Amino acid sequence: MNIQNTEQNNLIALRTRLRQARNEIPDAQRSRGGLLIRGRLFTWLNAVREQATKRGATAPATVAAFWPLTHEPDLRPLLNQWAQAGVALALPAIRAADAPLEFRAWTPGDTLEAGPYQVQEPLADRPVLRPDVILVPTLGYTDQADRVGYGGGYYDRTLADLRQTGHDFTTIGIAWNEGLLENGYQPAPHDQRLDAILTPDGWIPEPPLLGPSAPSGGVVGSFVLR
Repeated sequence: MNIQNTEQNNLIALRTRLRQARNEIPDAQRSRGGLLIRGRLFTWLNAVREQATKRGATAPATVAAFWPLTHEPDLRPLLNQWAQAGVALALPAIRAADAPLEFRAWTPGDTLEAGPYQVQEPLADRPVLRPDVILVPTLGYTDQADRVGYGGGYYDRTLADLRQTGHDFTTIGIAWNEGLLENGYQPAPHDQRLDAILTPDGWIPEPPLLGPSAPSGGVVGSFVLR
């Protein structure tokens, strides 16, 4: 039976199941999984920037990440490393209900405050950036990089708004392996498909901007990849 994300058939039960599966991940597995995700992102961005430089193209310079909620993959060690390497970073902030997010500049040590859903956000006086790469917290996902989020629709509205303005960017959903959905799931027309999903097991369907031959394993700096 197909599951479609519509008002008639809401996804409360599915989100509850996905949250439960995420909450039950053992701490050791969660820690190792976070390390693998961070390592693959580190390798990917280096490869994309190197490839762009060789082509004489503009390399991604700004990454929008997210401050983790309980049991979400924790990207903060990687964000600190990117900041030291000169990558411009941003975190999402809710401006108003039913409005797109804005991505406010963030550097390690900046003061954060709790937003409407108790998610940590940069202060309102921080510059608003238009990121080249957007890392999207992802509760559930398909093999085609369709995403199930938390139900507020903020990322769908944001990505649709950015695409409508013609802004060029890459979206990567950050998820645990346990979020993979059954083949019968069908996204609603307003759902924004991502360019890729990244889990501890790797890229789905493949690393964006690089293709299937992209590096995905080995040892890079302090990160061990498998």
